[in-house]
Amino acid sequence: MSLDAVLARIDADLDAATDRLMELLRIPSISTDPAFKADCSKAADWLVNELTELGFDASARPTPGHPMVVAHGDGDGPHVLFYGHYDVQPVDPLDLWHRDPFDPAIEETPKGKVIRGRGAADDKGQLMTFVEACRAWKAETGTLPARVTIFFEGEEESGSPSLIPFLEENADELRADIALICDTGLFDPETPAIVTQLRGLLGEEIRVTGPSLDLHSGMYGGIAMNPIRALTRVLAGLHDGNGVIQVPGFYDDVAELSPGLKAQWDALGFDEARFLGDVGLSEKAGEIGRSGLEMVWSRPTAEINGIWGGYTGAGFKTVLPSEAHAKVSFRLVSGQDPLKLRESFRAWVRDRLPADCEVSFADHGASPAGHMDTGHPAFEVARAALSAEWPKPAAFIGCGGSIPVAGYFKSHLGMDALLAGFGNDDDAVHSPNEKYNLSSFHRGIRAWARVLGGLAT
Repeated sequence: MSLDAVLARIDADLDAATDRLMELLRIPSISTDPAFKADCSKAADWLVNELTELGFDASARPTPGHPMVVAHGDGDGPHVLFYGHYDVQPVDPLDLWHRDPFDPAIEETPKGKVIRGRGAADDKGQLMTFVEACRAWKAETGTLPARVTIFFEGEEESGSPSLIPFLEENADELRADIALICDTGLFDPETPAIVTQLRGLLGEEIRVTGPSLDLHSGMYGGIAMNPIRALTRVLAGLHDGNGVIQVPGFYDDVAELSPGLKAQWDALGFDEARFLGDVGLSEKAGEIGRSGLEMVWSRPTAEINGIWGGYTGAGFKTVLPSEAHAKVSFRLVSGQDPLKLRESFRAWVRDRLPADCEVSFADHGASPAGHMDTGHPAFEVARAALSAEWPKPAAFIGCGGSIPVAGYFKSHLGMDALLAGFGNDDDAVHSPNEKYNLSSFHRGIRAWARVLGGLAT
């Protein structure tokens, strides 16, 4: 059977595959910092060269920001689009890294071997699992079992400003039967996962102004409205005592979890106490009566991400500040309209401010939630493929985070996305000392090889 030969090739080639990943990890492709613009282009060119050597028709496409890598490989099966991103997060604070973040290495840990370096898990190690799966199929059979388009973005970690225009301009070229996205993780080290729902994201920055200048608290304290006082009173009312968000209409379009999916999630045995205990907490803070997985996967949230105003330097300064600021984000679920909720939130804030305060807002993105159609045959193919590689069967799960590209593939290309990734909770994604388990890299390659083979049958 050709699949057996492909899997054997992957096992034999693991050291070489790891070396290739190390080479890509050495390129500091930090998309948000203009100082690394040339390195982002270098990473794109590196990928183009690798894919060209594998027989893909590959090129780096210019954008107003960083290049997009697009590659096409012929095959007899269905057409799949694989998406990943080659850009990485900044490495600050550098002094918390145990080694140079762009000098990757294999390290022995109590949990096994890991690949240490910026981008190892997010997302270079993940995207290379698919590239190496294609390499093994080509090496053993001379072809791919499916028609494959590869699409690597270079701005995912900096807001993807070029993504939607690129999708619109190249829709016919990129459209496929289904999109495959490898930018997620395992449910736990023994249980692989396929994400079937993603929360959307709405970001708002609030600026409240009161007096025309900072005031002496001895002269004006008590008689003058303090913008920090006004703003914190508003924010304190964002949730009631049961954790329910108080913005009018916030839950109007929120559906309850289906009994079947709830039962599947309950069967995963999520340890809420350990999940919170790992970060020094002991009690759930969300809606009373909801399970932990409901809270992070299928319920919307409102969180205050930053608040500032007045004097915050060393020592003390007794002023009533002229301005107060806050940043608030909402994680949204399927059915919620982020633009509708933005207007509702802004009206709610305005209604709660005293007469001597004015408010202005700045938006920081608005993307809807995603809900995948698991009726597509690729989902069962993927579940079987991942289940064959990990000790426990693969589960259909939700994701508390937001991966807007999955929604954009639906809205701009008209195709569903299947999200399967192999990261672990302790990979320190976006943090110092990021790592990717070598076993995740190895099993991930084998899993994608099985998916490609399964889609062809």
